[in-house]
Amino acid sequence: MNTPAGNAPRPAVFLDRDGTVIEEVHYLSDPALVRLVPGSGSAIRRLNEAGYFVVIATNQSGIARGLLDEATLALIHAEMARQLAVDNARIDHYEHCPHHPEYDGVETERRKPGPGMLHDAARTENLELTKSWMIGDAFRDVQAGRRAGARTILVETGKGAIDREEALASREAPDHVAADLPQAVEWLLAQGK
Repeated sequence: MNTPAGNAPRPAVFLDRDGTVIEEVHYLSDPALVRLVPGSGSAIRRLNEAGYFVVIATNQSGIARGLLDEATLALIHAEMARQLAVDNARIDHYEHCPHHPEYDGVETERRKPGPGMLHDAARTENLELTKSWMIGDAFRDVQAGRRAGARTILVETGKGAIDREEALASREAPDHVAADLPQAVEWLLAQGK
């Protein structure tokens, strides 16, 4: 969904996928295992209704490890979209990084905690990163958001409870910590654009 030239950049909410929107499954490679984190569909619908452009930004090193391929990843995202549609929610754009230096030798800023996926989506979709948010369950999500110039929220689903202390002690600490995506969205919307 490209924005016509000349339109002002718009705010976005970048979401980590595993442990934030869908339940954490170690190297998810089967669309049948996709399960939404409770309340994530209605939370994303609220972001859609508030006018935020919603982007998934997900590390997918399982591709480099040979555990899934791009076609399977597309099927996983299609199943997630199908489940979100039940709540009239949608993801506007997907970014993923298939690399892992240990497995394919590729060092890249696209892999979180690098900000590359957020920068690429911002260029492609005409997004204003300084008016955007990154929500994720891992400290690396917070770091990627900070490094891209976005505000950040750590959710305590998935890895979030484990990463909480490290994140809060860092100079790249999140703007807020929430129990889950619905609470994160509630707080985000209360801040205004």
